[in-house]
Amino acid sequence: MGERVQDRVPDNRPYFFLSYAHTPQWGPDSGDPDHWVRVLFNDLCSHIVALTDLPAGSPPGFMDREMRSGEGWPEKLSENLAVCRVFVPLFSPRYFSSEMCGREWYAFHERMLNARTSGTATASAIVPALWTRVDMRELPDSVRHMHIEDASSGGRYLNNGIYGLIKLSRLRDEYDETVFGLAERIVQAAREARLPPGRPRDYESTPSAFKPRGAGPRHIRLTVAAPTEDSVPQHRDARPYGDDALDWNPYHTESARALSTHAEELIRSLDYRVTVAAFDDENPVEEPRGSGERQPGILLVDQWALSDEERRSRLKTFDAYARPWVSAIVPRCRADLQNHGQEGRRLAEELERAMPGILERARRGDTRTAVNGVPTLKSFTKVLPEVVAYTTRQFLKNAEVRLPPGPHFPRPRLADPYLPSGPDAGDDPGGEA
Repeated sequence: MGERVQDRVPDNRPYFFLSYAHTPQWGPDSGDPDHWVRVLFNDLCSHIVALTDLPAGSPPGFMDREMRSGEGWPEKLSENLAVCRVFVPLFSPRYFSSEMCGREWYAFHERMLNARTSGTATASAIVPALWTRVDMRELPDSVRHMHIEDASSGGRYLNNGIYGLIKLSRLRDEYDETVFGLAERIVQAAREARLPPGRPRDYESTPSAFKPRGAGPRHIRLTVAAPTEDSVPQHRDARPYGDDALDWNPYHTESARALSTHAEELIRSLDYRVTVAAFDDENPVEEPRGSGERQPGILLVDQWALSDEERRSRLKTFDAYARPWVSAIVPRCRADLQNHGQEGRRLAEELERAMPGILERARRGDTRTAVNGVPTLKSFTKVLPEVVAYTTRQFLKNAEVRLPPGPHFPRPRLADPYLPSGPDAGDDPGGEA
């Protein structure tokens, strides 16, 4: 028998979180530079109340307004990012240079990715809107896949953005039509995604989804060292493994997807370009690929990969050639009892002997928790951005700077103003002409 309407628990969560870049004041008499963002927010709230059965007194949306100057605003932001149903970023050139907006995007995207990995939600709950015109070719890699839907006729929304529509009185009807369409998409996304609430993320430790202004493309090579279902020891539980090493899912009790897929999406959400490879597919040349010759690298390594002698030998070679900007993460699922039995402990010791260089560098640096056995998927999701940041810093600090090809010019030197110059520069300045 179906659920009765009167028995349904009311959902009073905000429908949307409005993420926007605060505009600085240009002068003492400039007024509120974000006045029109507030007008948009109020109009969206009015439409959503009319389009839904949101309980009386429940906020339709969330906007930070003047929270920055008050106490507890990071906690308030994190709480609303953890419970809102849909994330609405207002695209503008200033948006993608804002660290605060980048943190908001990452926190919500991580929540959405966790829900997708656990199988509790699959559809996207991000509905972008165009505040001012932006060049879509210059969007960060982490958001370039997002689609801006033009609800107005003649492309005036794409040309002017919501700000242009609201400021030009002759386009007022198109503003109303665009905002109503945006409210409809928010409600539809909330119904399709059914994104469950998450735990608030510490705002101060949340990375930005946008690379710093002026930074070029950033690359990470992700390599997976794990056996396949056919190559694990007979007594080993084969459930974490598949036909390929990239199918390895050490947290299979928490996740329905391979760890490499989860890691790749997390790294992309940090505005990196990612190359994913299986360690067993790398060519056994003198210097293994992925050891850091051209770009930072992260090795996801299963201690059960050490049960194969040939692979163990290749991991030793990999470690010997690894540059300082190659890091490792060692997932060791707490719920997998074989990881903590006698055989698991022996393989953990084999790993220490096979990769002393990478493991020791991690323990001396900022990523020791990554190589000491990451017990849960939640812990992995937290530690991966830290490893990416550490690996990138090591690359920028230690990588050799390669100058572009071209003619060599000697370094300029300052001449002594008291010495003559010209064809007679070698003569004694005190001698006769």
